[in-house]
Amino acid sequence: MPIYEGQTVEEAISAGLGALGLTESQVTIDVLDEGKKGFLGMGKKNARVSLTPLLTEEVVETVEEIIDEVVEPEPTESVMEVDVTVAPVESEVPTDNTVLENLEDDEALTQLALYLTNISRELNAPALVKTTREHGTIVFQLETQKQGILIGKHGKTLNALQYLAQVFIHRVAKNKLSVVVNVGNYREKRQAILQRLAERTAEKVDRTGRPVFLEPMPAFERKQIHAALSKKDYVTTHSEGDEPYRYLVVEPAKKYF
Repeated sequence: MPIYEGQTVEEAISAGLGALGLTESQVTIDVLDEGKKGFLGMGKKNARVSLTPLLTEEVVETVEEIIDEVVEPEPTESVMEVDVTVAPVESEVPTDNTVLENLEDDEALTQLALYLTNISRELNAPALVKTTREHGTIVFQLETQKQGILIGKHGKTLNALQYLAQVFIHRVAKNKLSVVVNVGNYREKRQAILQRLAERTAEKVDRTGRPVFLEPMPAFERKQIHAALSKKDYVTTHSEGDEPYRYLVVEPAKKYF
């Protein structure tokens, strides 16, 4: 998070709000240092604060509006919320005490397929896992009769599965592998959503001159928005926060004369 300074905490907060173009109700304030007045100019220390922007209702509503327009509900079942707890990978290690680490690519991908198969079974939506390679990324396609359960409302369950897959493969694979988890054609529809979200966000930033903070999303989705906006010289993008809640900030480009 960006850190802002001032002679007092109030001045530091004011500087941060001015830089972000937000009000105090739209951020979470963390006071890092209350500062010191010093004596005769010696030992003086500025106050330091960190401001974390909250996702505004306007941004959330815009995202949900786009999702409702693009993603059609499953015709045979309702999409439901499923709590996917991010459990340590060690819990999936075989009982024969075999240590899953430094695996070659094929073996690591096989173990990940088994891992995802077990999770889908636990969620009562058993899936057949197939893998394909697309531009250096390994796509794990989960084929199931209960797509709605594995996708979840607005893709939350699928994103949780994506995060679990990334943690697993990074821990067990010898080499760095890029993986994506997909159910049905959700990722393709999601890509259309992200393209439209990128366009709308860039238009808003250009119109208001203020940054927009998007919803948390997986790294590969953030990269899609980065790519979509990379050719627009009037905005810049960067990510903030920690996984799996890392989010994208789209802000006006700085102009130098």
